[in-house]
Amino acid sequence: MSAITISTSSIAGASRETRLRLTPRGRRVLAALAALPAVVALSVAMISGGSALASREDGATATTFETVTVQAGDSLWAIAERVAPSADPRDVVAAFSRLNGLDAGLVSAGQELAVPAEYAD
Repeated sequence: MSAITISTSSIAGASRETRLRLTPRGRRVLAALAALPAVVALSVAMISGGSALASREDGATATTFETVTVQAGDSLWAIAERVAPSADPRDVVAAFSRLNGLDAGLVSAGQELAVPAEYAD
């Protein structure tokens, strides 16, 4: 078996491959074209972003929950026992975390917590 190889240097009239070179103007045009989709997406997000704001009609009414101010030395567990002494504190702490958006379950003195309606007085 034999292999056939073709060399471009042996073909008459073959020229060397040219490298594509970008001028500074070409780089600016290419960068602008690459950034264009991001600019358009950001513009659309800024223009239509106002429609995503929550309105009072869509959210919870003001009578759905009461607020409790966290005192120095308080924990969610202690507040849960004080607010709903007959309920399981684990359930109350979970409801506090969901309603108030507490990821780590940490509270600080002076912070106001919303109490779910099922545990309010």
